[in-house]
Amino acid sequence: MSELRIGIDARAAAEVRAGQGRVAREILRALDARGERHRYVLYARTPWGTLDERFTWRLVGLGDPWWHARVAALASRECDVFLSTNSFVTPCLTRCPTVPVVYDLVTFDRSLGPKRRSVIVERLTLGLAVRRASALVAISQATAAALATRFPRAAGKTVVAPLAAAPALGEPPPEAERLPAPGFVLAVGTLEPRKNLPRLAAAYATLPAPLRARHPLVLAGELGWRTGASMAAIDALGADAIRLGYVSDGALAELYRRAAVFCYPSLGEGFGLPVLEAMAAGAPVLTSSVSSLPEVGGDAAAYCDPREVTSIAGALRGLLEDGARREELARRGPERAALFSWERTAAVVLETLERAAAAR
Repeated sequence: MSELRIGIDARAAAEVRAGQGRVAREILRALDARGERHRYVLYARTPWGTLDERFTWRLVGLGDPWWHARVAALASRECDVFLSTNSFVTPCLTRCPTVPVVYDLVTFDRSLGPKRRSVIVERLTLGLAVRRASALVAISQATAAALATRFPRAAGKTVVAPLAAAPALGEPPPEAERLPAPGFVLAVGTLEPRKNLPRLAAAYATLPAPLRARHPLVLAGELGWRTGASMAAIDALGADAIRLGYVSDGALAELYRRAAVFCYPSLGEGFGLPVLEAMAAGAPVLTSSVSSLPEVGGDAAAYCDPREVTSIAGALRGLLEDGARREELARRGPERAALFSWERTAAVVLETLERAAAAR
């Protein structure tokens, strides 16, 4: 295909440490590693990383919503196609072919406790973005199905591009000596209602005292919103729980490697990247039997009903008391994770952008 000028909303690469920030960084790395002649205009407030000469940072130092209006106007003049990785506002304003990335539909399910601002913005903009988009990229089949159920016109123009584990997570951390000793139960994620930490804490509290003594509960992740119930549940465990807060990628990789069990009983995920990262590191994984998580874990994870404390507790105790089962999952995990790659993710995204530009 002839050379394209591709615009990308790259704000999250520098502004968001986990989640969408990790996705933005890994897609940029994977595109940088490819040999296409396309040129990339990266719209952001702050630049990130070292990319080759095909990538140009276009910095717009405005707050929302003015950033979106300005970038939509710039991209419409400067680009053949635009990838919106971090918002549905910009696709409502662009005049060039635009492809939004859809991570999940959490904001449409109040039972998952979504952030209030996201609820307002996404409910106002996603429908219009779907109508105006040349194509859409969903990060899982579960997200694509949920999107098509709520917005039927999305069904014919949604492409699934699964995520992958980050290679950078394998780097050894300088702070390893300050991390908990191996053998703990690990939970990872921003503290927010859908991560289901109160039920995890309640399930963990039912384990026999000797089992808790051998396997303390370690939590890594920064504070999100509506954290009161999560913090109270963690505090109630006393010395059995260790909260680390945000940790570096290297420290996170080391935590995965040291975990006796990685427990991720989320109530709903667009993909569930920590599950894949834990499997890649060889951690036995226990996760939810809902949304996209079985799609990610396959037969390399154990599952529980995330809304039932007894289900979480039974599955967790079963794994902690069954070394052979943990060894089996630790062996299967890396094999499963190897089926996903950021190179493949970037290839699907790029093909979608090329088709959108060609159909202009």
